[in-house]
Amino acid sequence: MRVVLYTERPELWDRIPEVFAGVVPEYNLHGDISDGFWNRLFDDFGDHQFLLYDEENDDILGAGRSLPRLWDGTTEDLGTGLDASIRDAFAAHDAGTKATALCALGVEVAPVHQGKNLSRALLNQMITMARADGLDHLIVPVRPIWKHRYPLIPIERYAFWTRADGEPFDPWIRTQVRCGGTVTSAMEKSCRISGTVGEWESWTRMEYPESGDYVFPESLNTLRVDREQDLAVYWEPAVWITYDLRGSAPEGPSPR
Repeated sequence: MRVVLYTERPELWDRIPEVFAGVVPEYNLHGDISDGFWNRLFDDFGDHQFLLYDEENDDILGAGRSLPRLWDGTTEDLGTGLDASIRDAFAAHDAGTKATALCALGVEVAPVHQGKNLSRALLNQMITMARADGLDHLIVPVRPIWKHRYPLIPIERYAFWTRADGEPFDPWIRTQVRCGGTVTSAMEKSCRISGTVGEWESWTRMEYPESGDYVFPESLNTLRVDREQDLAVYWEPAVWITYDLRGSAPEGPSPR
């Protein structure tokens, strides 16, 4: 496999919806912030969007999306998560301000290739890209993959759960830590997803007969439904994982 940047083979990204179908729940494809920035992500930061590609078999194995942003190295300056990172990154870009960290937006492995250690390869590629840009940190607002099993547990507690052997409880957080990341903080309101009641019923395939808070399949938090306003709002939580790149390069499989 090799790394292919969006700027090298943009047509490959037309296959992403089919190749990665089901990797994230449907509702995750409708974040409020996406409408304003999604196309700009590829126009302004095309060299930071990449695929793991099997050229011999014309097969897309994994995808990584990221963008450079400002971070002063403190927990407070990480901000509230995904939405704020995207807004701040584009504001800095438009102002001509030099970034100091690379922020991961997505690290995804195609369903047919999961279980092959490719998530580590994707993370290592982001580290390589950050180093090449002269950035000291990779920061990742992680969507914990087992949080949906415990939607009522505050993310501030879940983020720091550990197994009997001391490693992180959540498999995706555990992978990040094994790659050299540090669990730094947790955010209750990382990504806002809003829509009409009908849209949410379509996305989640369940009904919301009255106003109130609901747990739905694959939710990490509760959904607030207001039938009078025909509005449903969900805040996706996340965990900040940070990588200090000022030391030696991490061990692990190289994607190149």
